[in-house]
Amino acid sequence: MLLTIDVGNTNIVAALYENDNLRRHWRMATDKNKASDEYGMLITQFLLNEGVKPDEIDDVMIASVVPTVMHSLTNGVKRYLDCSPMVVGPGIKTGMNIRMDNPRELGADRIVNAVAAIHKYKPPLVIVDFGTATTFCAVDRNGNYVGGVIAAGIKISMDALFEKTAKLPKVEIIKPSSVIGRNTIDAIQSGAVYGQAGQADGIIRRIKKEIGEDATVVATGGLATMISKESDEIDKVDSLLTLDGLKILYDKNKER
Repeated sequence: MLLTIDVGNTNIVAALYENDNLRRHWRMATDKNKASDEYGMLITQFLLNEGVKPDEIDDVMIASVVPTVMHSLTNGVKRYLDCSPMVVGPGIKTGMNIRMDNPRELGADRIVNAVAAIHKYKPPLVIVDFGTATTFCAVDRNGNYVGGVIAAGIKISMDALFEKTAKLPKVEIIKPSSVIGRNTIDAIQSGAVYGQAGQADGIIRRIKKEIGEDATVVATGGLATMISKESDEIDKVDSLLTLDGLKILYDKNKER
């Protein structure tokens, strides 16, 4: 069995694949202060709750945008699962031409999402990941990664609004009943949800214009479902895109 681990700024998502089938996935908070034993024990407990013994894991594939977590996480995997994880980074075969000024700058999450989208959908593509940051990836008709956009995510924006204003409260991120808020909480929620949807649509349209043709727009990330319902440009929501991308990359590189 394969364990894939996606390390994001806010959460770590681990997924268990049995052959080509996703059997189960789990979510935990990203914590740079956790020791390797803590990560190892936590992952082991997830597996045991699923009825899987640690020695049944044949390999581990990791993508991370949080370097400070990697030492503890990889050591925990080595100690408790008795295998050396494969990490998305330089040297990993993607099958994708990255046409950027410095391809090594491209985040592991964006590589994984683009590889999965190319595999699952027909280019040209725009991939939008609504995570801690909201990222946009552009893939041309030939499957080349041509660049993207990075913007503040909805939670970052909400936190900044709360921290930088004297009277505005911290509120739950949900869709309000109308765009025009009739109280402060509704007004903040409207700005967050409809503002994020409007930003996404505007950037997507500009990306399509620059690549010179229409494109399939795939959204992923924790808030993708909510934001996509208010978007005119998003075609598909794929909550498993990153996990599937890790499995695809593992298959491309397992004969290492």
